[in-house]
Parts: sequence; structure tokens; C-alpha cells
Amino acid sequence: MAKIICIANQKGGVGKTTTAINLAAGLAAAEKKTLLVDMDPQGNAGSGLGVDKAAVETSVYHVLIGEKRLSEVIRRTELDFLDLAPANTDLTGAEIELVSAVARETRLRKAIGEVAGNYDFILIDCPPSLGLLTLNALTAADTVLVPLQCEYYAMEGLSQLLNTVELVRQALNPQLAREGILLTMFDPRNKLCHQVADDVRAHFNGEVFSSVIPRNVRLSESPSFGKPVILYDVTSKGATAYLALADEVIKKNPAASAARASG
Repeated sequence: MAKIICIANQKGGVGKTTTAINLAAGLAAAEKKTLLVDMDPQGNAGSGLGVDKAAVETSVYHVLIGEKRLSEVIRRTELDFLDLAPANTDLTGAEIELVSAVARETRLRKAIGEVAGNYDFILIDCPPSLGLLTLNALTAADTVLVPLQCEYYAMEGLSQLLNTVELVRQALNPQLAREGILLTMFDPRNKLCHQVADDVRAHFNGEVFSSVIPRNVRLSESPSFGKPVILYDVTSKGATAYLALADEVIKKNPAASAARASG
């Protein structure tokens, strides 16, 4: 079965979707069969891979409300080993429509279970909140990866997210673990960035990825061209950093691709 990694942080603007797109692309570049599931109503994971949100007729929304199977909404991308389950603003309605639904927190887990054997890795991009959509993602995941911006308020809200992870582990998903914390938007010229990075590494000893994502113009430009950074400018610092992160994730989870290969 695939290794399912939820990418979450309720604080917006920390590089969450950028990480989802470019980690998925990095895994695909390493020929790991990868599925990116967009659970954010903004649908930016899809647009960052060249999908026109306005043209998406069936999406993760239809899966959550039971109208479609996940396999029916998955589409190919420009990368041979990367598939996408897209989202658009329809997904906002799922928060309301599922309030009274039976097993509302496990809808995504059930849907992913039907396709997990086809992939090495499944990444879930969450919205910047701790609502029902993120709860579904945490319930479906094996681990949670937390992008953390290197700024003064970096730690603010992190404890709330980790408390939510612990509650999900106790009530819905006992196997849920932390994949790691990823430092993003790092500016080596900024002393504060170094201080935040040092503080996070000291506080979360052994849980912080060695790879650090820098502030990078090419990384910021690539979504407007509908491409992950490795297809936009593979020589850029942003591409190098995400390829290194993908390598770390692969080495940390050697059983993921081995299981699919044996199957």
C-alpha cells in the first residue's frame, strides 16, 4: 500500500501547497508512482500542475459526498509518474454537506483505500484550517508533514496543529505519526531565519528535515506557468531543495515503493 502523507498547517502562506506540488513532482521524478490529492477548495495544487480549475467538472468534492469514486476523478499530469485528484471551490460545500453525514471524518480514507495499491506515495494538500477537510486528511494519512515558515510567528499555531494530530490519533487514526517539520522560505541573509531554524531544530530534535526550502524567485514564478519548479527551472535553488526533500522522504520510507513492486 502507498505511504500516505498529509501536508498540513492551519497558518496560511507557509508554502504548504508549494510543498505538496513540488514534493510530489520530486517523488515522480525519482520514478515513484505518486498521487496528489487536493483537499483545498482554492484548488491551487491543480493550477500549479497546469489544470484549469474552471474546467474541472468532477473533483474531490464529488468523492467526499459519495457521487464518484476517487479513481473516476484522478487525472494524469505532465509528469509520467504523477497523478492528480483535483479540487475547486465546490469543495467548500463539503464542509457544510458532511456535517450530519455518517462517518464524515473517514470519507477520504475509504476513497483512498480503493486506489492506494496503485501508488508508492499519496500526498494530501490541506486547506489552511483545522476544519472537516483537514480532519478527513489526517484520518486518511499515515503521517503528517508540517511546512513551517522561518519567521517570528513560526511557532504560533504549531502547538494547536500538533494537539489536533494527537486528538485524531486518539479518536480516529491511532497509527498517525509525524513525518517531519519542513523549514520553508529560508533567507540565509536574515539572522532571524537562522534563529528560528535553530530554535525549531532544538525543540523538535530529530523531527526537522535536513532539506530547507529557500526563498526563490523561480519557485515563486513556476505556479503561474502551471508547472512544478523542476519542469520550470530544474537548476534553480528551489528545485534543488525539493529534489533533496524527495530524496529524504524516499530514504525514510523504503517500504513504500517496495510494497508496490512486490504487489
